[in-house]
Amino acid sequence: MVSGVAKITDYDIVIAGGGMVGASLALQLSHHSQQQLRILVVENFPIATEADAIPNYHSTFDARTTALSYSSQLILQPLGVWPMLQQHFTSIDRIHVSERGRLGSTTLRPDDVNWPALGYVIENAWLGSVLLSALREKNNIEFLAPATVKNISPQQQGVKLTIEQDASEKIINAQLAVIADGANSGLREQLGIAAKVHSYQQTALIANVSFTKAHNGCAYERFTDQGPIALLPLNDSELGQPRAALVWSLPNTEAQYLCDCDQQEFLHRLQQRFGHRQGEFIRVGDRFSYPLTLIEAEEQVRSGIVVMGNAAHSLHPVAGQGFNLALRDCARLTQIVVKAYQNKQALGELVLLQSYQQQQQFDQQKTITFSDQLPTLFTRDQWPLSLLRGVGLGVLDIAPLLKTQFIHHAAGVHDGAATGHH
Repeated sequence: MVSGVAKITDYDIVIAGGGMVGASLALQLSHHSQQQLRILVVENFPIATEADAIPNYHSTFDARTTALSYSSQLILQPLGVWPMLQQHFTSIDRIHVSERGRLGSTTLRPDDVNWPALGYVIENAWLGSVLLSALREKNNIEFLAPATVKNISPQQQGVKLTIEQDASEKIINAQLAVIADGANSGLREQLGIAAKVHSYQQTALIANVSFTKAHNGCAYERFTDQGPIALLPLNDSELGQPRAALVWSLPNTEAQYLCDCDQQEFLHRLQQRFGHRQGEFIRVGDRFSYPLTLIEAEEQVRSGIVVMGNAAHSLHPVAGQGFNLALRDCARLTQIVVKAYQNKQALGELVLLQSYQQQQQFDQQKTITFSDQLPTLFTRDQWPLSLLRGVGLGVLDIAPLLKTQFIHHAAGVHDGAATGHH
């Protein structure tokens, strides 16, 4: 039972969702405004908010992970969290791209583009823990958790939010509300923002696996007639075995079978599909699966409101683009909002938010198209296509300029992309 309505409180920005995207945005806004912006983060789950809670690292074999691209390193570095993240990530020192049963493969290396690494694989729990501990040190950021934003309504100036916490409601006014509550966003729905949903008629099977050969920082993107298999290098398991995160796109019934079958059967099937580049597969942990869909919000901005992260665009995991694109969106919004704040403009003005969307449109469309078409290109089996793919992978190996462009593109480093420098 909801009892009583608490007093009205005011913030510059309220972020609905304290996950990796919401936390990253809050940190960027705080840092680049010299802690001037008053920010509230509302999260459904409890968050330990005591300032002395230092990040805790518990590696488990089954940890879920994210691959951070080089563009994400450029955004996170100025925020002061990079040295801490570095303690427990695995750098991607090369990416081997191949197609099962076909000639033609290519290896991408950091030297091709003069970067320290092509990317970094990090456990989500560690990334989240480091971001939250950095947020706790900022005196311009407050948390309400566990709490839920029930309603957002536009006003003459900014927005009014109804927030439910401990069975009571409070009304909060803010200049800008950011919706970052995930792919199946309740707030997006509540505001009547439609989303285009395209099902790939496939399931992603996610698990961590161990094998006999050291990976030496090599990631694999292997295309098969059923869908792509990605293996991302992780630090060794507690038994000292080489470990990697597996993202395997499969027909739905096949995925269901592979989630349910015993470990030996699973490893046997994976070995068949992937081959022996990492020696023998010897262990698989908890298996998770989710349907592969592309979700795009039909509106990302309204007066006083921005939709971000998976609530704005949820992508096919093949090229690991989702969180990296969201970070670049955050960097762009931060640039625009901080500048408006310094110029004493209203932060929720529609013209302002539309300029954010226009500036991010190219990067978003390019990244969404890349993630969308890559798996499709490799699952069509007409021979001219497969010949072209083999030739294409071979050409990438001998054409430095094309290879450089491909790596820049995949890492979100291209002309006009948002970086962390303001």
